Amino acid sequence: MAFAITSNAIPLPIAAVPVVEVDAFRRDVLTAIVAGGRLLLLIGLPGDGRATRLLAAIADDARGAIAVCSTDVTDAYPALTPDCPSAHYFEREIAEQYGIEPEGHPWLKPVRFPLGGPTIGEADFYSVAGSEIHEVAVGPVHAGVIEPGHFRFNCHGERVIHLEISLGYQHRGVERALRGGPDRRSLYLAETVAGDTTAGHATAYCQLFEGLAERECSARANALRVIALELERIANHIGDLGALAGDVGFLPAASYCGRLRGDVLNLTAELNGSRLGRGWIRPGGIARDIGSDELRELKRRLSDAGRNMRNAVDLLWKSSSVRARFENTGVLRHEAAADLGIVGPAARASGIDRDTRRDLPAALYRARHPTITVGDNGDVFARALQRWREIEHSLGFLADVLDDPGSGTTASAIPSLAPDAVILSLVEGWRGEIVHLAVTDAAGHFAHYKILDPSFRNWFALAFAMRGQPIMDFPLCNKSFNLSYCGHDL
Repeated sequence: MAFAITSNAIPLPIAAVPVVEVDAFRRDVLTAIVAGGRLLLLIGLPGDGRATRLLAAIADDARGAIAVCSTDVTDAYPALTPDCPSAHYFEREIAEQYGIEPEGHPWLKPVRFPLGGPTIGEADFYSVAGSEIHEVAVGPVHAGVIEPGHFRFNCHGERVIHLEISLGYQHRGVERALRGGPDRRSLYLAETVAGDTTAGHATAYCQLFEGLAERECSARANALRVIALELERIANHIGDLGALAGDVGFLPAASYCGRLRGDVLNLTAELNGSRLGRGWIRPGGIARDIGSDELRELKRRLSDAGRNMRNAVDLLWKSSSVRARFENTGVLRHEAAADLGIVGPAARASGIDRDTRRDLPAALYRARHPTITVGDNGDVFARALQRWREIEHSLGFLADVLDDPGSGTTASAIPSLAPDAVILSLVEGWRGEIVHLAVTDAAGHFAHYKILDPSFRNWFALAFAMRGQPIMDFPLCNKSFNLSYCGHDL
């Protein structure tokens, strides 16, 4: 098989990536997946003349390696999706961006509706025929403060036969704006891919930047980045548990968890000046160091917050009415989760033993990482319990990091970036695996930039989990995944 081998945040000369015939490309990618790899990424790159270059990255989690290969196509190529379901969304995106048809793809419709393409909201939808079949359309405008997205349910009575999700209403052109960089805007664009994942996307961008410059941050800077990442994880997970409690009308846990989320966000603000961590993580290190007294105080307050979280979450687990709503609702079995290629807590709740912090680590995570736990039932309860377990493990891990935050300068200058190179940077965000990819030109500027938020992979899992469910369970199932609209739409 023709692959170039790399790993997280390690650049490759673009000339080292094999370019093979399309049939060999398809065969090699599928063979690698059958052998235990997973499709990390499949994208199109502008090629020479009429051709578009397809680039695939296959992750080998057991070895901590990433295999990369490519092929040139013009008008069409044989789709990977019939043999590799996790490719289906990538191939839809390639068709939308480059006008290339993956022949044999089962449902080729737009993903984000960029300018110059079909008008957003005007697209074919699956329809189900039969007696007493009806459609329910929800959105794109929703009650409350959530982001816009359209959900089309085909139902028989109250039972959902099929849910189709159409997004793209928040497409901002982030990837296009990053091309030609890095410049003053680049980090801020990365931070705002998904506002609640500022630390995750900022770290992915900075790892990529530093990899291309062949510079490593100090142990201290890496430890402070880990603090930012794990605080972000804890805040969002406890907030989600409160939101799940609210969706089933269990207000004590909803109120407590909401307040505790605010407490963790306020800790981040005290360390950095922003509750979301904006401006803290920068190429070359971190914007602000934390003194010894602050570290001790942070450890004490996290310990207090952990005790309060346990008390609040115990209310959830002890409520029979909550358990009745959570258990066996929105089940996503292991086989389906694996086929769809989903990531993060939702994948681990379905029995997928995968976490970038352990399997494809970078920086401090190469030396140590939290305990990784895996569920099995794949229902709302499993996804809620997975969040709580990750909170517990992150709290314990942070206590260890705060005891030994390392030494060294927290910021260093970054020289020019490697020319004519390709690099993939991976971070385990709180929703799951974040991927940033850059291809540089002869001057070391970003000729192409690709962002993969975990929501891009996981939205279809929500649709799958709703099959056979009563439509009234949709808000609860939706919250149990809690995916990002803007992270998907870019």
